[in-house]
Formats: sequence, structure tokens, C-alpha cells
Amino acid sequence: MKSLQGRHIYLRALEPEDLDFIHEIENDQGFWEISNTITPYSKYLIKQYLEHSHKDIFEVKQLRLVICNHEDEALGMIDLFDFDFKNRRAGVGILIKAPNNRQKGYGKEALQLLKSYCKSQLSMHQLYCNISEDNKMSLKLFKNEGFDVIGLKKDWNYINGSYKNEFLLQILL
Repeated sequence: MKSLQGRHIYLRALEPEDLDFIHEIENDQGFWEISNTITPYSKYLIKQYLEHSHKDIFEVKQLRLVICNHEDEALGMIDLFDFDFKNRRAGVGILIKAPNNRQKGYGKEALQLLKSYCKSQLSMHQLYCNISEDNKMSLKLFKNEGFDVIGLKKDWNYINGSYKNEFLLQILL
């Protein structure tokens, strides 16, 4: 049985075989806005990243997990970033790659599994996320999972020639 097992999906560590999957995501300009990326990543750099992905969250301050269905197909990723052990908090980000896999509950289930893992295994106190004001689906997901909007960062991100506001959401575990 997989340790971060849900009803429809499970979360697993990164594997060397994820190189092409991650390369496609990191180089898809449609995702750059949510990841604050402005340049493509080479397979070489992603391979190096994968070679070090086994390192402990306490050392590298982040954890990236692959969201898979029970047929072992990679659907997306969920990340903890800016892990702050002293204050027991981290940022969280989630991405479902294919549009036809969105709005099927995979992100919800992945977020529920991650919240449980953060509380029970990492003894975390809080999670936060940053979501563009116009990303209605992500706002709905995080709000439905107990995250509260605690602030609005005005003109926070410069995207395609204009500034966009970004919400800051938080949950206490």
C-alpha cells in the first residue's frame, strides 16, 4: 500500500522517470504565471534537480510530490516550499497538468493528503498559498479545503504587459 494513498489518487516522491513529465510542465508557458517562471528549463537542469530530490525537506526547505492515479499515471504535482521548521509553516502549490484531468477532485484529494501529512508527519502548524485574483478554480479549491483569504497583494505580478493582484490564503492545521 502506498503511504500517501487516497481514494482516487496517491502522492509519491519524484523518480528519475519523471524527467519528461517535469520538463513538459516546466516548459509549458501556460503554467509560467502560476509558478513565477520566465525562462524555460533544460532537461539537464531538471535531471540535476531530480538527482537531488531525495534530500530531506529540513535540508532543502521544499518537497515536491507527484500526484498519480491508481493506474500509476502522473497527473500533476503538489509542492511544499519555503519550509520553515522553526515556525512550522510552508507554502503549498498544486498543478494538474492535463485540462481533461482538472475539476475531477484530484487536486482536492491531493491537498487533503498533503494537509494530513503536514500535520501528522511534519508537525506543521500552518500552510499558506498565493493565488492570482483571476484563478477562480484554485481559489475555490483552497477555500473549500479550509484556507482563509488573509490578504490581497495589489499589482503583485506583472503578466503579459499588465499587473495582477494576488491573494494570500492560510490555514492553521
